[in-house]
Amino acid sequence: MDTIFIKTHQPGAHYAKPHFFVLSKGLNSGKPQNEPFTNSFVLVFQTEAQKEDIFWIAMSLWKSKFWMPFLRGSVIPFLSLYEFKKEFNPKATRMMREHEQHKKNIHALKLLQEQENHFNKNIHLINELKNAIMMRYRNK
Repeated sequence: MDTIFIKTHQPGAHYAKPHFFVLSKGLNSGKPQNEPFTNSFVLVFQTEAQKEDIFWIAMSLWKSKFWMPFLRGSVIPFLSLYEFKKEFNPKATRMMREHEQHKKNIHALKLLQEQENHFNKNIHLINELKNAIMMRYRNK
């Protein structure tokens, strides 16, 4: 696996290579996203395929609450850049060793994400219909 360039994101900075952001403050520390957070790290890659692979590893670590033991701070917990680099690189390397299984897992996660988005859209439409029906009573 190629090395991953990880640094603290500076607001307003632009990155030419494929990249994503990881939240560094709060109880959702470790959450990856393609759009920048105010307090985040940026992970920069050589290829889009490498970015996609590592993004899903970061997502699985966040969803499994892997970063919780590494949070510091009493009022607003945060994840230090040192801890993130120290724990993320070896974990990502280990998970990428089983590349075929990793690809299958990513495919399954993408399908599940699409289903979740579809269900959320349907729930939103159902709520709009319920509100429209209830508004009829208000207008009488």
